[in-house]
Amino acid sequence: MILRRLLAALLHSPQLVERLAESRPIRRAAQLTAFVLLQAQLHGQDAARRLRALAAGAAGSLGCRAARFRDTFIQELRRSLRERPRPPPGSQKGPGANP
Repeated sequence: MILRRLLAALLHSPQLVERLAESRPIRRAAQLTAFVLLQAQLHGQDAARRLRALAAGAAGSLGCRAARFRDTFIQELRRSLRERPRPPPGSQKGPGANP
């Protein structure tokens, strides 16, 4: 408790704050802090740019992939309908069957 009050009183002293600000370790800590913040900002912007490009490319390729899937599905369905064995005549059941 006493240490906290003593520290608060010292930090409210303008002369002490100025001397600390001019000290080499505090200046170096400020430089490193500014460097880290700037690098984080640049990396964040780069990641956001890549993510936007990926999302834009994925939306376009998704449409192409869906169209290709549809075409392939239709081709396979038609081929399987052509290749399936036909039932012998007269073995049909239902309303259109011959009695």
